[in-house]
Amino acid sequence: MDPMIAYCGLTCTECPAYLATQADDDQLRAKTAAMWSEYFKGTIPPESINCTGCSSDGPRFSHCDMCEIRACAIGRNLLNCGHCDEFACSKLDFIFESAPAAKELLEKIHAERG
Repeated sequence: MDPMIAYCGLTCTECPAYLATQADDDQLRAKTAAMWSEYFKGTIPPESINCTGCSSDGPRFSHCDMCEIRACAIGRNLLNCGHCDEFACSKLDFIFESAPAAKELLEKIHAERG
């Protein structure tokens, strides 16, 4: 399977919500919900762990539908933020702090686009 890159540079096809959805795995949904509830200091119910990827037309994790990075990239008609002329903006700071691999991937995409 080719990797699906989210607008922010995270790899959707490696995300536990995406993997749980693809496998229809309720145990992985529960594990992911518990992990994310602790990480985000809130309550995330297992039934909310359904996602077919950031740029898909199918269901997405609820936070992704509210994501300002996603909304900005869609508004600019970008595949991801690496294709943006204003890369890298402050909207990406949180992602880059928590997921350095996303930063590296977007930097590579941005450099390759010339």
